[in-house]
Amino acid sequence: MSPADITTAYIALGSNIGDRERYLAEALKKLDEHPHVQVLACSSIYETDPVGYVDQDAFLNMAAAVHTSLSPEGLLAVMQNIEQVLGRVRDIRFGPRTIDLDLLLYGEREIRTPDLIVPHPRMQERAFVLVPLADLFSHIPNTSFASIEKQLAKLDGKEGVMLWKKMQWPSESGHSAS
Repeated sequence: MSPADITTAYIALGSNIGDRERYLAEALKKLDEHPHVQVLACSSIYETDPVGYVDQDAFLNMAAAVHTSLSPEGLLAVMQNIEQVLGRVRDIRFGPRTIDLDLLLYGEREIRTPDLIVPHPRMQERAFVLVPLADLFSHIPNTSFASIEKQLAKLDGKEGVMLWKKMQWPSESGHSAS
């Protein structure tokens, strides 16, 4: 990846079926193994109450920063393929899932297509997205997260987001960020 072609993107990850932590780690590993994606950093893992369809187990959620030379649509396709490989089934809206990957931000771009909206249209309403994202931003030099913290301060539901495990990429995963 040449520096001119690289964009920093931010991805939310969530799991509430089976070995939730393993699914998060596998998704990060698969992202990092893609030749056009490099995982730079990730937030800690948070256990969160389900939103929308509440008759399901608690989620583990986190956020990751990646460098990519893929288009937003190309990155989305990679993310959806990883979901499929890891057994994601889409039968209940907001229902249980082995893994969920959402593209939150793609550089400074705003995207509105039938298949993709960036910034993610509901991220400002979701503590389970903003808490890990603020955590991630706090560990990345030269990243301003004042708007995230401001939105988080106004948001209800933060009590349903609890630190589950501190993480650091790549040392926690054993993978190389190269």
